[in-house]
Amino acid sequence: MNSPLNSRALAARAVAQVLAGASLDDALASARRQCSERDLPLVKSMAYGVLREHAQLSALSAAMLERPLDREPEIQALLEVGLYQLRRMRIPPHAAVADTVAAATALDKPRMAGLINALLRRYLREREELEARLPSDAATAHSFPDWLVERIRADWGDEADAVLAASNEQAPLVLRVNRRKLEREAYLAKLRADGLAAHAIEALPEAIALESAVPVEQLPGFEDGEVSVQDASAQLMGHLLDLRDGQRLLDACSAPGGKTGHALELAQLQVTATDIDRDRLRRVNENLDRLGLQAEAIAAVDASKPSTWWDGRLFDRILVDAPCSGTGVIRRHPDIRWLRRPDDLARFADRQQRLLTALWPLLAPGGVLVYATCSIFSVEGEDVVKQFLMRIPDAKHDPITADWGQARRLGRRIAPGGAFDGFYYARLLKPLRRTAPAA
Repeated sequence: MNSPLNSRALAARAVAQVLAGASLDDALASARRQCSERDLPLVKSMAYGVLREHAQLSALSAAMLERPLDREPEIQALLEVGLYQLRRMRIPPHAAVADTVAAATALDKPRMAGLINALLRRYLREREELEARLPSDAATAHSFPDWLVERIRADWGDEADAVLAASNEQAPLVLRVNRRKLEREAYLAKLRADGLAAHAIEALPEAIALESAVPVEQLPGFEDGEVSVQDASAQLMGHLLDLRDGQRLLDACSAPGGKTGHALELAQLQVTATDIDRDRLRRVNENLDRLGLQAEAIAAVDASKPSTWWDGRLFDRILVDAPCSGTGVIRRHPDIRWLRRPDDLARFADRQQRLLTALWPLLAPGGVLVYATCSIFSVEGEDVVKQFLMRIPDAKHDPITADWGQARRLGRRIAPGGAFDGFYYARLLKPLRRTAPAA
């Protein structure tokens, strides 16, 4: 299936699968098996774009339809694929319409081709009027579910619109230079020599943002481990751990390996990397192999059940980059906004609490635990830490002083935007045991 029309059909099918509950990664994996590598970027571009603007595209189609297409989810998605091309893509309108109409047949719905044709041509004729009649509420304007807009307003107040807008921006490609191999300035010079514009991110000593994203194969030294792709917010973890040579580190939710690799770049460590997802854990090995680094142990286990895997040796540092709603990375994963449900936040918070409680006994006295989530909600950040500190008497909050993000009573949060994804961090200390005075 290599023709342009099938690209539209595959994008529509991927969108319909996401709106039915599948992840975009899984939906695109299915599409990848049905199209050529040449056509895959177009499929991805359309699927990502439609999911980013689904609320607006749905409102536009509803304004033109006499009856909703509830019983035809792939055709509804195809209509939105067509509208997205006409609104945002540099595809001649006649080609976008013709190929989208033809895609109805590829979806085994030839009788719907006439409807698709009529609606897309009507949009071209009445574009200004239809766009002007779009609802102005935040959920439609930013293409978010109503409940998610309400939660963002509750957490971010006057900053909510900026958070919503940033979640629709194209995230930059951010790199982490492996300073075991070369310094950042030397790598910037390599990029310039290859005609790739980039700049240093001053808040982090290894971070670089590219002006335009490119495939990793085009990055000089990537295969030799000179550089990795890692968002700026995620690069903060290694520095917050205050790593020193000889320490034992537990990276409790380590896949796909960016945090583990960064830690080993920063210091000579004994690292145990765990993750519950065996398939994703393979990426940890692959990333470390590319970087020329090695962990002491990599295990597919449930970190919240240390009795099944822990050898009894305490860790000097523990990183808990906990499973969460992912609402801080919606700009990179637009499907998240449509896949999450209101009760997910409490469910994730409970899991985060169980992880912290289970792993705290594994931390040596004088040790540091860094808790992180790529969530923008306090229920998965500050509230989790507050409840944990109330229950665990030997856990002490260590305030993070920094020029990034926003200080909270406990920890710091980062709004999505620029080089930074939305994140939350807290640093917890376990005091040294007091020794009894000599008799």
